[in-house]
Amino acid sequence: MTQASIIDGKAFAEGLRGKVAELAAKFEPAAGRKAGLAVVLVGEDPASQVYVRSKGKQTVACGMASFEHKLPEDTTQDVLLALVDQLNADPLVDGILVQLPLPKHLDEQAVVDRISPSKDVDGLTPISTGRLALGLPGLVPCTPLGSLMLLKDRLGNLSGLNAVVIGRSILVGKPMAQLLLGENCTVTIAHSRTQDLPEVVRRADIVVAAVGRPEMVKADWIKPGATVIDVGINRLPPAEGSEKGRLVGDVDFADASTVAGAITPVPGGVGPMTIAVLLRNTIVAAHRNADLALAEDAI
Repeated sequence: MTQASIIDGKAFAEGLRGKVAELAAKFEPAAGRKAGLAVVLVGEDPASQVYVRSKGKQTVACGMASFEHKLPEDTTQDVLLALVDQLNADPLVDGILVQLPLPKHLDEQAVVDRISPSKDVDGLTPISTGRLALGLPGLVPCTPLGSLMLLKDRLGNLSGLNAVVIGRSILVGKPMAQLLLGENCTVTIAHSRTQDLPEVVRRADIVVAAVGRPEMVKADWIKPGATVIDVGINRLPPAEGSEKGRLVGDVDFADASTVAGAITPVPGGVGPMTIAVLLRNTIVAAHRNADLALAEDAI
């Protein structure tokens, strides 16, 4: 029985952060300032707090300025929008990321819409989304772009390959499909209403799973030799005598690894790429905002 190659997102992300740090070191003397990333956190969500803290540390480690804005749970829509306006106008800020999800009383889409497209390092504003759909240069959502980087590093030219994206969210599924179309793949977006989902997935040379259902994709769904990118992060209930449940993806890793040609693990696959690509997007935005040339395809 063959065993799939493991796609090491942790190692790739480390290399990407190294490239960002080199560019940041050159950017500072050329622009007369550091590239800057502002992260806005509303409320006390523990997972979001850990994520924001990690973003801040990695931003500073790459030689860029980190601006963290922590607001209370009961922050009003007007106060949050005013902060976004302030960051849009701040010449020291190149990227703005509002940590999602926001508390339920806030209108997430209105907040995202308020971010200047030139600082939209999460790639979620309507203008960023439209530019991606039109194949124009722009800032692209971090997780899909990181997934594409892993695919291209593993497979090289993706042109002509059949790709199935399981999930149609605006955060991953839809932008992932657009990126794969841009690489000349034949793309199918599958979702909860797709008929005979396993049969659809079996036709794919590339499978990207982003549905949030633990270990849903099994070995008999996978075409032998296919490349599998597992975007899902799900925590299973803790076993008896254990405090924490283990993290698993949307793909049954042990099962699918016996059929796939290459596969990302969870954790250690796509996850580390998300923050690394956020830093990449920030240095790209900084060069654009400072009107400095950058070979963006090189990072």
